[in-house]
Amino acid sequence: MSLIINHNLMAMNAARNLSTAYGNLATSTRRLSSGLRVTTAADDAAGLAVRELMRADIASLNQGVRNANDAISLIQTADGALGVIDEK
Repeated sequence: MSLIINHNLMAMNAARNLSTAYGNLATSTRRLSSGLRVTTAADDAAGLAVRELMRADIASLNQGVRNANDAISLIQTADGALGVIDEK
């Protein structure tokens, strides 16, 4: 009994190249759809670290703005209450 092995080297290479191209397309699509240059640490580890530090700084500043607005509201409420007391 003989065993015959058939393989098509050109078809295997074409399939490998197609798989690589599809992976590159998926990466490009992910980057375009996110709007970010760096989406994972594999894209640019240093850039990702800088982005995360900046994101933390922005979150801190936004919280500071919210705190300042809360303080303004508190002062306006106290001013209104003192105005009512002063009128009596």
